[in-house]
Amino acid sequence: MTTELVQLSHKGPIATIVLNRADKLNALNAEMLTALEAYADELDRNQDVRVVLLAGTGRAFCVGADIFEWSDLSPLEMGRRWIRDGHRIFARYARLPQPVIAVLNGYTFGGGLELALAADLRLAAEEVQLSFPEVKLGIIPGWGGTQRLAQLVGPSRAKQMIFTGESLSAEQAEKWGLVNEVVPADQLAARALELAESIAANGPVAVQMTKQLIDAAMPASGDNGTVLETLAGSLAAYTADAQEGVSAFRQRRQPQFSGR
Repeated sequence: MTTELVQLSHKGPIATIVLNRADKLNALNAEMLTALEAYADELDRNQDVRVVLLAGTGRAFCVGADIFEWSDLSPLEMGRRWIRDGHRIFARYARLPQPVIAVLNGYTFGGGLELALAADLRLAAEEVQLSFPEVKLGIIPGWGGTQRLAQLVGPSRAKQMIFTGESLSAEQAEKWGLVNEVVPADQLAARALELAESIAANGPVAVQMTKQLIDAAMPASGDNGTVLETLAGSLAAYTADAQEGVSAFRQRRQPQFSGR
């Protein structure tokens, strides 16, 4: 897959995927999702790669799904295509044999945070803000956020974060266990590479088997949870509140929700 919007590079045993749509704060569109899936397929087969870095260009890691890509879809299209595609692609990164490190250089919102949650480790620059703002549009996190966030920080904190739509600072995210480390922005890339090299220097089979064993010990998140999330996301996206939320976003005004 060749696209300038998502780029894959290699440095020895470390592969780096960069979201490269800085003018849109790396908001994910269909072309980017297709590229991410193609790169996951490639990395899954590449035994020379021992660690994968996920990063973004500009002021954001990723601010989520491009609202102009999904806002005109019907509920069936949302469930059959957009939400299921995101589930499938993000699950590919969660299930890669190699450890995946999300390098959060800037805004990490919505679907961007869901992509980061699919990684094994998350490093954040000091000024990073993380949030699930979907409720402010009258919709819900639909790419695994309701499942992976609760597993990582616990159900109560996950509910607080999603119910309010408010941002967490990098410092607070580290206290909650949402990110592994917070480092100065000018040291983020170097620290990510240092961590990746430390992992890559170890026995790759041992590292990969350990990843699978730890993941296998986690409560099942995939099948039942993502099925429910798909159904709920499809329904939520077609409510009057969701239509009002999208209209307000496009018109740059505060939404007036009716609860319908």
